[in-house]
Amino acid sequence: QLNDATPIKWGAGGHPLPAGGTVATRWLALGEWRAHPARIIIGALAIAIGVALGFAVHLVNRTALASFNSAIHTVNGAADLQIHSTSPAGFDEALYLEIARLPGIAAASPVVELTASLPTTNPNPMRGANRITLLGLDVLRAAAVTPSLIGLPPDRASPFDPNAIFLSRAALTAAGKRVGDPLTLTAAGTARRFTIAGTLANAGDDQALAVIDIADAQWRFAQLGRLQRIDIRLNDGTTADVIAKSLNAFLPPDAELTSPDTTAQRSDSLSRAYRVNLEMLAMVALLTGGFLVYSAQSLSVARRRPQFALLRVLGLHRRALTRQIVIEGAVLGFIGAALGIGLGYALADLAVTLLGGDLGGGYFGKGQAHLVFPPLAALLFAAIGIAVAIASSLVPALEAARARPAVALKNAGDPTDPRHRPAAWPGLALLTAGGLAALAPPIAGLPLLGYAAMALMLAGGIAIMPALARALLAPLQSLSVPPALDLALKRLWGAPQPAAVALCGIVASTSLMVAMAVMVSSFRASVDDWLVQLLPSDIYLHLEGAEAAGLDPAAQAHLAATPGVTRIRFVRQIPLRLAPDKPAVILTGQPDPATTLPLIASPLPVPSGQTAIYISEPMAWLYGHQPGDRITLPLAGKSHPVFVAGIWRDYARQFGAITLSDRDFTALTGDRTRTEAAIDTNIDPEKLISALRARLPAPLAPQAMFGQPKQMRSAALTIFDRSFAITYALEAIAITIGLIGVAATFSAQTLARTREFGMLRHIGVRRRQIIAMLATEGALLGAIGVIAGLALGLLMSQILIHVVNPQSFHWTMDTHLPWPLFAALAVALVTAAAGTAILSGRRALSADAIRAVREDW
Repeated sequence: QLNDATPIKWGAGGHPLPAGGTVATRWLALGEWRAHPARIIIGALAIAIGVALGFAVHLVNRTALASFNSAIHTVNGAADLQIHSTSPAGFDEALYLEIARLPGIAAASPVVELTASLPTTNPNPMRGANRITLLGLDVLRAAAVTPSLIGLPPDRASPFDPNAIFLSRAALTAAGKRVGDPLTLTAAGTARRFTIAGTLANAGDDQALAVIDIADAQWRFAQLGRLQRIDIRLNDGTTADVIAKSLNAFLPPDAELTSPDTTAQRSDSLSRAYRVNLEMLAMVALLTGGFLVYSAQSLSVARRRPQFALLRVLGLHRRALTRQIVIEGAVLGFIGAALGIGLGYALADLAVTLLGGDLGGGYFGKGQAHLVFPPLAALLFAAIGIAVAIASSLVPALEAARARPAVALKNAGDPTDPRHRPAAWPGLALLTAGGLAALAPPIAGLPLLGYAAMALMLAGGIAIMPALARALLAPLQSLSVPPALDLALKRLWGAPQPAAVALCGIVASTSLMVAMAVMVSSFRASVDDWLVQLLPSDIYLHLEGAEAAGLDPAAQAHLAATPGVTRIRFVRQIPLRLAPDKPAVILTGQPDPATTLPLIASPLPVPSGQTAIYISEPMAWLYGHQPGDRITLPLAGKSHPVFVAGIWRDYARQFGAITLSDRDFTALTGDRTRTEAAIDTNIDPEKLISALRARLPAPLAPQAMFGQPKQMRSAALTIFDRSFAITYALEAIAITIGLIGVAATFSAQTLARTREFGMLRHIGVRRRQIIAMLATEGALLGAIGVIAGLALGLLMSQILIHVVNPQSFHWTMDTHLPWPLFAALAVALVTAAAGTAILSGRRALSADAIRAVREDW
């Protein structure tokens, strides 16, 4: 008996062999790998690529998020709790006195927090490269709550010097200055000059931070009587949950209580959907690699069927044979996973260098992610890779164990009966389950069931391939064609199972690549159409870092009077916090929002006496608001009731936006300044831009960025392409894996059919006819793979467009199909399949025809 319990007394070459498990390892596995090393290398690389992509994306996002959270901790200090204003306007500083006297609070530190701009000769309006966070601190209070934010000059001069400013190392580098140099900062519409008195030693290397005395911040930047923050340290033994109830009773509508936990949730939500989607797409590459392993293992099992039959006749148990094939897959997965972890770390380092810590997503600013190797995450991704390889080997192993030894010993051909009709119901059931999963709501704010729907549909598409291949080939059986082509048609129709194995990798990679391509193409085209609708004017003005204040009415009138201006519309934007654990939404005041916004549907009539607002799609998703709802906005120390009149499409602000008329904005906030402008002109735009820049107030001139619609669209689409650079890379990898799978599959199948070719040569079929037959088989399989892959990919793309994207990023889009890509893909796959079949056939036909069939005598 050749099993784990009884050693066999003889072996190949007459040498004694040990027990069955060791025999399998040394003889079956190693012999197969030595005979066909390319197939093993391709399978291992497929697993390695999937593991590498998943680990790299996880590693970069994990370290970038940690760096980002560290930067937030730097700005917030070590406070136990914070009271934060809901808008840049801040809240009344009298609140500080009430908070500081509450029992349970050991110390409270008032803070003025403003967005300031560093002087620069080349500002970037799209990414805000010249921004810096300016803090005004009471040094004595901050020493007891947030001592890491206090800077001391090298010569121990007074930190209360009104001209002294302390910069973090990142801010010092961004400004190009040294300690002792003068520095001009612009904040709240005012430019002030300081002397760099020292650095913030505990502020880290990534966060651009500046600190001045709180009295100077209020006086110099028009914040008298206002605070943006109060940092709180609790007494020992006092819990945050208990004190929070007391604090909330004192808070006005324009202030909110936050804790380190809610701050962490807010920062995590900034990029959570983006990170999860990238990791899911990386796992898609691993899944595609799994199908390639399945294809290679299936063909290896088919080629070795006589060997397995002989072992079964000699007494090898079904369970031992199954275990043998699964172990081969596990070893292949282990090799691929080990390679993938090393490759993933290298890819993560490269990605950080080229795309930044957010992989191009723009969530973490300019902070540098410092890679740290996480052993547990590496083990997890390696385990996933090994599990995929084992699962991909299990089905071929079970099929080999079920084969009847006596039949398989003499029949090396196709194990299926041509008269057997492949069942379509398993594939249809999986496709139906995928469709039902796509209808499910998000889980924890993430489209987990949406990705499950894609996995089910991919499995269903693969499972239905034998029935689909026969259905597509059936009408061709009655055609009158040359013998070589007829042989190809009959062979594929009569043996759909091997054809399905060959199609497995093609359909998997093609469908996933098509789904991602359609999603990205649709998203890009929708963004482009949205920009065209949103940018109808000739020139646009944006003031960078002007959340606290912008152009006053006098400056607005001065710009409007510029010769060449035919029309100018001013806009005001401010961030507005509506929930402690969610990022701020953008509140915008602009003229005639009902007619200028890209509304999804006609706006509702506004009830008399109500203030109309128009919310973006992400706002509706995140907060559950719909047209007709009445909500409140915390502005200027009051809660203002407003009426949701409509929803508009917005691709620029993922976390929500609210728009109302400029008159209502001024009435609710009391803010008459503006930070944006849309300008129409009848002269050369470049000349008008020069004239407008000359008329800007001197403090705001360095913050002003002008753009024209064509330039702004180009810049926005460039950022879009950069954000999806990793997706484009995954698409390229998917199609590369698919083409490699085509080559490996046809190479293995033609080599396994050597005796078939020998018999055909014996009965008079010419060499060139067999080559033509193989080329036809390859082209037909490639065409079927393209048809099935395109159909399945289009179906999956609709899940990405209508389920995954709305549940992840809370916006919708219209479907746009990239026809040139489809055509190129079809030509590439059909050509690759036919070409690989021809090359493999030439190799198989190089053996002598008599030797090829001598085993049948």
